[in-house]
Amino acid sequence: MTRCGYAALIGRPNVGKSTLLNRMLGEKVAITSRKPQTTRHQLVGIHTDGEVQTLFVDTPGLHRAEKRALNRYMNRTANAAVRDVDVAVMLVDRTAWNHNDELAFEALERCPNHKIVVINKVDLLKDKATMLPVISSLAERCPGLEVVPVSALGGQQVDDLIRLIQSHMPESPFYFPVDQLTDRSERFLVSEMIREKLMRRLGQELPYELTIQIESFKREEDIVHIDAAILVEKVSQRGIVLGKGGQRIRDVGTDARVDMEKLLGTKVMLKLWVKVKSGWSDDERALRSLGYDDA
Repeated sequence: MTRCGYAALIGRPNVGKSTLLNRMLGEKVAITSRKPQTTRHQLVGIHTDGEVQTLFVDTPGLHRAEKRALNRYMNRTANAAVRDVDVAVMLVDRTAWNHNDELAFEALERCPNHKIVVINKVDLLKDKATMLPVISSLAERCPGLEVVPVSALGGQQVDDLIRLIQSHMPESPFYFPVDQLTDRSERFLVSEMIREKLMRRLGQELPYELTIQIESFKREEDIVHIDAAILVEKVSQRGIVLGKGGQRIRDVGTDARVDMEKLLGTKVMLKLWVKVKSGWSDDERALRSLGYDDA
């Protein structure tokens, strides 16, 4: 009998959820960067191991600051993810704990099924005993809670975590083919690749009010043609993205094309340009038109 179910990954921004997802899948499906709130959309990573298929739901980081409609959308998406899953997995960063961690823990407590707290980056702890008060406090607040220390980046104890999550999967047919890695389309994945390269190339200069719109995706016999618009809210942000003489956007295109060709298994012709779309990040209707509609 096969088993299949959902496990939601939740936590505050920049705690390592997407890094952990990629590690568990053995493939890069979710984009990563050091910048908080890299993940904006819910994404399902599909892990099939023998008779068990685990559907890991990567979610945006929960945060109390809800200045824009985009922030509210991300929080709705993360909170909705824990309602119907078989396992809710909350990531925390070693012994650090702040108000956003508290928000995530409140969401974890609302999960009606199994709950796990993953203490990430334990390879950076000199004294593992410093975790004990944190573990004790969380277990006291949430009876039945399971706690697993891991290193998402280094891989330590990630296999143990996978086996624990698998043990909670219910009897069910598989929901996806065994060779499928995510529920997201190629169009979505290439748009995220562009956004990731922008985050890495721009660093602290990256405008928060930036998103990607794939305007054309055409697959021919031996090449895929992709036209993508990088949307910002201000004219000044357009110049930041373009860079001097347009060099920055060319570098982003070169970086993204390498990942796209690996994903699609063929040559890619990528065209990028920057458009100004004022107020899109605080406009519910504009968000829906740009694909922010899965909460």
